[in-house]
Amino acid sequence: MAKAEEKHGDIAKMSFERALKELESIVGRLERGDVELEESISIYERGELLRGHCDTLLKQAEAKVEKLTFDQSGAPSGAQDFDPVNAG
Repeated sequence: MAKAEEKHGDIAKMSFERALKELESIVGRLERGDVELEESISIYERGELLRGHCDTLLKQAEAKVEKLTFDQSGAPSGAQDFDPVNAG
């Protein structure tokens, strides 16, 4: 996969939105089946790298999300790291 990462090095600099948009485009092309086999393999590899990049950016964003805490009167009293397992 290192060779594919070198070939698609521009992905590391992409925003989440741009990477997701390109990934959706690749999925659409593959689903339609309107590309040759060699190109299908190449864009599939790119799609995998885009998916991984989006996953990494989402995990980074989740790590930054904070949950507001409130005192007994309902006034904001601070923040704590958000725990999606115990959210609710």
